[in-house]
Amino acid sequence: MRTLISIGSFLWKVYIGIVFIFFAVFLYPFFLVLLWNRKWRKFSFKLFVFWSWMMRIFCFYKIKRIKNSVLPEPPYVIVANHTSYLDIFFMYSLFPKNPFVFLGKSEILSYPIIRTYFQDLNVPVFRDNKRKAARSYMESIKKVEEGYSLVIFPEGGIPDNDIPRMKHFKEGAFKLAQSCNIPVIPVTFTNNFKLFSDPTHHHGTAHPGISKVHIHSYIPKEQVVEMSVSDLASLCFSTINQPLLEEYPRLRDQKAQ
Repeated sequence: MRTLISIGSFLWKVYIGIVFIFFAVFLYPFFLVLLWNRKWRKFSFKLFVFWSWMMRIFCFYKIKRIKNSVLPEPPYVIVANHTSYLDIFFMYSLFPKNPFVFLGKSEILSYPIIRTYFQDLNVPVFRDNKRKAARSYMESIKKVEEGYSLVIFPEGGIPDNDIPRMKHFKEGAFKLAQSCNIPVIPVTFTNNFKLFSDPTHHHGTAHPGISKVHIHSYIPKEQVVEMSVSDLASLCFSTINQPLLEEYPRLRDQKAQ
């Protein structure tokens, strides 16, 4: 039985990969046109929203908002736990009205086609190069000044083991929120790792289903600037972690990585 489940999960990952590649290639010329003129780039966000919906429709994923708090006026910083690549794609259809950019690992720039989508429309973060890291920080501030919100996974990536236990948050997201004087919205994805595990984990689960999401009450900018960076990070960590503790009680006896 376990072997059949593994085979089914692998085939589902292959199917999702095919759907992803199809829309990546299909939308590529449209993105190129919008990227040709800097003034048109913000319109590309609507293409990402469309892509997100297509992935949800063709891959039979439904989103259930367990908590759906009122959003502040943009721009803002969205911080979320990270357990699956679905976290990225669902974000566009969760927050479709106000354009945002991702801050993500520079390793993404090594992927063909995806490099174009990410480099020109989001902000790569170079953790091993202080000069480039500083440039990414300033580029993020510039994006906020242009009206974009920021989406950051403060764990710095998907944990290597014991998902959904969260890793300690890096403080960059919260420093940016303070520098830009903007609100912070904590978001929790509780079961995306069950719907689509890391593609490199051949025996990991993958299947259609319902993604459960908590969009927590935002932290107003007045509170953001009053708190220390570490206290702000701790507040967001505990807020995001609470639904995970409720759904997975075993995590209560474990510390963050």
